[in-house]
Amino acid sequence: MANSASDARDSELEIRRKLIEEKAIDVMVAVSSNFFYTVTLPCTLWFLDKGKRETDREDKVLFIDARQIYRQIDRAHRDFTPEQIEFLANIARLYRGEALETANGSRELTEEHFPDGIYTDVPGLCKVATLDEIEEQGWSLNPGRFVGVAARAQDDFVFAERLEELNKELEMLNAEARELEERIAGTVAKLLEEAV
Repeated sequence: MANSASDARDSELEIRRKLIEEKAIDVMVAVSSNFFYTVTLPCTLWFLDKGKRETDREDKVLFIDARQIYRQIDRAHRDFTPEQIEFLANIARLYRGEALETANGSRELTEEHFPDGIYTDVPGLCKVATLDEIEEQGWSLNPGRFVGVAARAQDDFVFAERLEELNKELEMLNAEARELEERIAGTVAKLLEEAV
């Protein structure tokens, strides 16, 4: 579905609320833009499972933010590798208490995020939210509202030094640009003289 369906108001909110209260929504996955050849917008995958009723997942929804997980095919198109699909499916398997699959090479990626082989919320990647938490968010099913952002690694540089390096590089590029501009102007002038 389009991302707007997970956050929209009016009748769409009522439809979402009803699906949530019926305990039909199991997993929500946010996908980045450019996955479809006819539409560039990001989307959200909705996984429904009425069979989760009367299980320990009954009052929960798994949110996965996969917007940073993709393979760039060309400038305008992306997709998932088999390894990435398997990794995302393994997050759901861990959440459901099912056996992992690693035939497509996702073992390393899965162990990196879930070293104990047990589901845990990973900031910026996945979170299990209760129905009460979803209600507090206005019945939104947007994974970004729940997953949050990943902790950034501390940059290991001194800002003033890095700024000075970048400034020197900018000065060098500006000098090259002026030189090229002069060469182009000279070439154009010669072409105009010859044309006359």
